[in-house]
Order: sequence, then C-alpha cells, then structure tokens
Amino acid sequence: MALDPILLEVRRIREEYAEQFKGDVRAMMDDLRRRHAESDRPSVSLTPKPRRKTPVASNENDG
Repeated sequence: MALDPILLEVRRIREEYAEQFKGDVRAMMDDLRRRHAESDRPSVSLTPKPRRKTPVASNENDG
C-alpha cells in the first residue's frame, strides 16, 4: 500500500510543531490561541446538534 505524500507531510509538520513545545499540549494550545487572536481571520462557531435519545438495551443476564 502506497503512503499518501500529503498525509506524510501533515504528520511531519505536526511532529515539528510538537517538538517546538517538547510535546506540551497546553503550550501548543496557548500558542494556537495566541496565533488566532493575532490573525484577521474570522472565527466560526456552530451550534451543536441536539443529541438523539437512544434506547438502552436490556441485558438478559441481569437478574
């Protein structure tokens, strides 16, 4: 199976970014939030879809 070159590039960039912060996810999120605040790109917030109620299956082994 051939490896997707775009996927390989995304993974390489992700690893390089993580190395800048020594894998500290909190520091990465702080950096991303700072970058977003400094950018002139608009934010998009979508309202969450309502959750569907699903019936709980009974377990025949109970009782």
